[in-house]
Amino acid sequence: MISTYRLPALSRRIVLACVASSLSALAVSATAADVYPSKPIRLIVPFAPGGPTDMMGRTAGKILSDKLGQSVVVENKAGSGGNIGTDAALKAAPDGYTLALSAISSLAIAPNLYAKLPYDVTRDVAPITLVGTAAGAIVAHPSAPFSDLKGLIAYAKANPGKLAYATPGIGTSSHLAAEYLQSLAGIQLIHVPYKGTSSAAQDLLAGVVPLSFESSLTTAAPNVKLGKLKAIAITAGSRSKLMPSVLTVAEQGFPGFDVVTWFGLVGPAAMPREVIDKLQKTLAEGLNTPAIVERFEGIGADVKTNTPAQFAEFIKLENERWGKVIKSANIKPE
Repeated sequence: MISTYRLPALSRRIVLACVASSLSALAVSATAADVYPSKPIRLIVPFAPGGPTDMMGRTAGKILSDKLGQSVVVENKAGSGGNIGTDAALKAAPDGYTLALSAISSLAIAPNLYAKLPYDVTRDVAPITLVGTAAGAIVAHPSAPFSDLKGLIAYAKANPGKLAYATPGIGTSSHLAAEYLQSLAGIQLIHVPYKGTSSAAQDLLAGVVPLSFESSLTTAAPNVKLGKLKAIAITAGSRSKLMPSVLTVAEQGFPGFDVVTWFGLVGPAAMPREVIDKLQKTLAEGLNTPAIVERFEGIGADVKTNTPAQFAEFIKLENERWGKVIKSANIKPE
């Protein structure tokens, strides 16, 4: 005779309640991407208004707002080279309603430059997608005794430790580009760090410093076209449409040289995967359109998007790359 065991009524109710709860949780998870966003999104741009980061952040915000049907509030939260705003976003609730349009400075340089940061890139960041890259340039005052990279290097070798160059500050992508070039070319330049791009540009135009490494072409290109500066080289791996006749560093004897300032969308770690994927897909589709590509090219930038996994790997490799330069050049924060 086969005996049949039956759960007591109370136990059956408990089991059924647990099953119902589990099914409900699965249903919520499965529809999270469809529901998101159900309220406004806060997008932190960790730099002051104006400039490539702000433009890219506001462009990304409009795309997300238009395509997701919720307002995206762009908040400029500047300070510490982008670290303050980035930290604020990473410490928010990981629900997809606080994001940051961060950059190389906070995600790849700062972790190698500072002994302590309020966030850990490997632990606290949910990479979503690259948004764009901005080409930089080496520019000189018209009085400089050289007009191309070959001449600059020859002059620097003939006058070691005498040729000064300006950057927006210690540890900026401009500074690291200069240090990287010096190590490859075997030259020694004098770094003159400024507090921001405007003061550096003013002194370059006045001839106070003969040379500058620029992180974007927004200021350099107009002055080159007016004859107030001369362009020595583009630091990106390919020429810029803003100054198509200017050769890259790679074309002038250093194959593979490719230094750009990059920007990407990130959020706090532990964001739901379906939310990350929805943001990435939405933004990538919106950015890769002729109108947005043209808008980026207008400031010497390029639209660049990738998957969350690719962006995570990119951040890792950039940390390794610039960590080596910072260590080799013994760069210390101000």
